[in-house]
Amino acid sequence: MQLANGLWRIRADNPSPMTGSGTNTYLLRGPDGAVVIDPGPALPSHLTAVLTALNGLALRAILLTHPHLDHSAGVAPLQAATSAMVYGFGPATAGRSALMQRMAAEGLAGGGEGVDAGFVPDVLVAHGDVLTLAGLVIEAIHTPGHMGAHLSFAHGDDLFSGDHVMGWASTLISPPDGDMAAYMASLARLSARNWRQFWPGHGEVVSDPKARLAELANHRRAREAAIYAALKAGPARPDDLAAQLYTDTPSALLPAAGCNVLAHLIDLHDRNLVTTAGPIGPNAHFDRI
Repeated sequence: MQLANGLWRIRADNPSPMTGSGTNTYLLRGPDGAVVIDPGPALPSHLTAVLTALNGLALRAILLTHPHLDHSAGVAPLQAATSAMVYGFGPATAGRSALMQRMAAEGLAGGGEGVDAGFVPDVLVAHGDVLTLAGLVIEAIHTPGHMGAHLSFAHGDDLFSGDHVMGWASTLISPPDGDMAAYMASLARLSARNWRQFWPGHGEVVSDPKARLAELANHRRAREAAIYAALKAGPARPDDLAAQLYTDTPSALLPAAGCNVLAHLIDLHDRNLVTTAGPIGPNAHFDRI
C-alpha cells in the first residue's frame, strides 16, 4: 500500500507470533530510481509484489536493517532480479559488544534458525553514514540491541526502525545476538532526536515516537526490577523466572520470554548485581549478590 508520497509498504505473507502480521518491506521512490529497505523473507509471491511496486523504476540500492531471515532471505532473489547493491552493517556477528563476544566465545548461543549466517553486504554502512541513493538522502543509525548488526535508516524526520522499535510488541532480545545494555543505549540514542514517525519492520506506523521510546524503556526497567525482586527468593534459571513473571504469555512464547530474561540477567551480572555458580547461559542459576 502507498503510505505517503513516494513511500510504499509491501507486507510479506509470513504472519506468526514473532512477526505479527508479517515483515514490512519499504520502497522509497526518488528522482533517480528507488530504494528498498528490508526485502523480507524468500517468498516468490513477495518478490513478485516488490517488483510490481517498482513498476519499472531502477532499483538503486537494497538496505538491510539486520540479518534475520524474515528480513534478509529475500536479499539474494531481489538482487538477482535487479542487480542492486546491498547495504548493511555487516554479517550476523557484527556489532556485538565485547561482553557478547566473550559470552559467544564461552559457548553461549542464541538467535536460533532466524539468524542469516551467510549474509554479507556489498557495502558496509556505519553509524552516521549519509547515503545519497536514487536521489534520496538517507542516514544510517546504528541501533544494536535486538541484534548487534541492527541499523535504522532516517529519511528526513522519519525513521525506518526495523525490529528495534515496533508499536505492536516489544523487541525480542536473545543473547549473544541480542544485548540488553545495547538495546537501552539505542533507545536513548533515538530519544535524543525529534522524530515525526517510525516505520517498523512489523506492524503499523509508530505515530508518537517519543512516547513509544519512553514506554519501551520503562517496560524494560520494570521487567529488570521484577526479575531482581524475584531473585530474593533464591537462585533461579531464566526459564523459571520467565514462567513466574510472564503470566499472560502463551506457553509457546515462553522460550522467547526466557531469552529476554537471560538478557536482563546478563546485564545485571555485568553490573555486579547478580552472580552465577557456573558459566552464564540459559541453564545457569542466577542469584543476587
